[in-house]
Amino acid sequence: MTITATLVGDIPAIGRAEARALAATENQRVLQLLCSLSEDDWAKPTDCPAWDVRALTGHVLGAMEGFSSLGQFVHIMRAASKSAGDGPFVDGMTAVQVRERAGLDRAELLERLRVAGPKASRWRSRVPAPFRRVSIKEHVNGVEETWRMGYLLDVILTRDTWMHRVDIAQATGRELVITAEHDGRIVADAVAEWARRHGRSFILELTGNAGGAFVAGRGGEELTFDAVELCRILSGRNSGAGLLATQVPF
Repeated sequence: MTITATLVGDIPAIGRAEARALAATENQRVLQLLCSLSEDDWAKPTDCPAWDVRALTGHVLGAMEGFSSLGQFVHIMRAASKSAGDGPFVDGMTAVQVRERAGLDRAELLERLRVAGPKASRWRSRVPAPFRRVSIKEHVNGVEETWRMGYLLDVILTRDTWMHRVDIAQATGRELVITAEHDGRIVADAVAEWARRHGRSFILELTGNAGGAFVAGRGGEELTFDAVELCRILSGRNSGAGLLATQVPF
């Protein structure tokens, strides 16, 4: 494979200002997709086995509302701790998000998403530095690791919404709006993290509007994938071998 590629080490980290812009765009795009669904679409199963489109939307809304004010944040952290018990904290948090919004009808979900999306992107960008340095524990690839709150606020919450937008489009057969400027940036950041996690050489060509070419080291595996499909593999939605067995949190 002979391509002009970006060195993964040259992909810049997502800073706070860019994180706010990406979150605002992603929150608007998932709302637009949900507004396009028919009544029947809301009961369709998704790649998240426990959730149909309706329940998945409750999680997406919960993630926005839970990170849109200090009061909301404190509530979701306390409720999630009780719900998780001895299990993973993130499982407790998502369970609370879905459960607390189970009684909302479609119109209420969409209206609250309209309000929460802009509030969440603003609040996350304004969290003070000491709070951003707070450590939290999560599990990736079956291994417990420590994250900074800033990583959750700037990267993971937007990746999560992005991947669930993919889930909803896959479940309903709706068009997935993908652009190089927005989706390509999210994909490139995920590729850079994937490269750091496995630490091996590769040449990667990603196709589609969010695609690009990336290289790490010399030689190594030569891989070609659709950009969205690669992220579905790295998120664990599809299985991958070799370097693709290294998952990235979404």
